[in-house]
Amino acid sequence: MAENQHEGERIAKVIARAGLASRREAEAWIAAGRVSVNGATITSPALNVRRRDKIVVDGKPLPGAERTRLFLYHKPRGLVTTSSDPQGRPTIFGALPKDLPRLISVGRLDLGTEGLLLLTNDGGLARALELPATAWLRRYRVRAHGKVTQHDLDQLRDGVTVDGINYGPIEALLDREQGTNVWITFAIREGKNREVRNVLRHLGLQVARLIRISFGPFQLGELAEGAVSEIPTRILRDQLGEKLAKAAGVDFTAPIIERKVEAEKAEPAPKQRTDRRGERREDKKPEKRGDRSAEKRLPGRPMRGEGRRDTYDARDKAPARRGARGGRPGKPGSKRRGR
Repeated sequence: MAENQHEGERIAKVIARAGLASRREAEAWIAAGRVSVNGATITSPALNVRRRDKIVVDGKPLPGAERTRLFLYHKPRGLVTTSSDPQGRPTIFGALPKDLPRLISVGRLDLGTEGLLLLTNDGGLARALELPATAWLRRYRVRAHGKVTQHDLDQLRDGVTVDGINYGPIEALLDREQGTNVWITFAIREGKNREVRNVLRHLGLQVARLIRISFGPFQLGELAEGAVSEIPTRILRDQLGEKLAKAAGVDFTAPIIERKVEAEKAEPAPKQRTDRRGERREDKKPEKRGDRSAEKRLPGRPMRGEGRRDTYDARDKAPARRGARGGRPGKPGSKRRGR
């Protein structure tokens, strides 16, 4: 393999191109001895490989290169941007449609942040878009609790240091005030960990809702929560430009591999019994009164005894109205007549 040192592509880049991992992840796999080339396990990423070399990862042959693809995903709150979570929390990859290729996120959105997340099958593209040198603008809509003026936000244009961390120039616009809350459009280029929350906390604001609405030229638009939309190859090529596409090493000529979704196993039917009349009925355990486990949870609404949000949003629905004068709905108010 000595001749490979001066031709071909770096092994980590080839693994990333196959959509298995980012380059950094591939380098970690190599250091852990999970990759072999032509039957020999390697431990250093300082190796160039060619098309005829046989690459095996975790005992499986490396899949062929697939066309570079990019997807827009509307991430809901409550999902972790990782392939697996040690704490067992739900992840975005567990929520994605099963017919998609193996995808990598371009950067991350934390658990409580929603909005636009870029996903790609090309580790080289993911790394290129994450680099500070690419400097793609990330724009957010923020609802925060507290008071701030446009003058305070203008001071962020020259950057700010918070807890010893230097943040670059920030564009912030005060959109409107809503009671004790404010809505702000916040734009950054670096995307450091929890940057928006840390900077606004520095201004005395507590973030209640954080929505990413754009990343570079790509917009969230009307994409529904939890939905995925692919950027056509022609548009992706135009938006990246020749310089960025070359730096990322994208491949727009390779084929798109169609994936079949395996049918999920059907759950066994519930046991059935017959009543006194010989009719079938489902076996159902009676619910105990006061048992909260039997209480139905509505999406986005806390159960009895759980805390509620400390901020107000005009979209929050008002509680249902009870019967007049505290009486039970539908209970007749008049006395029973005699025969």
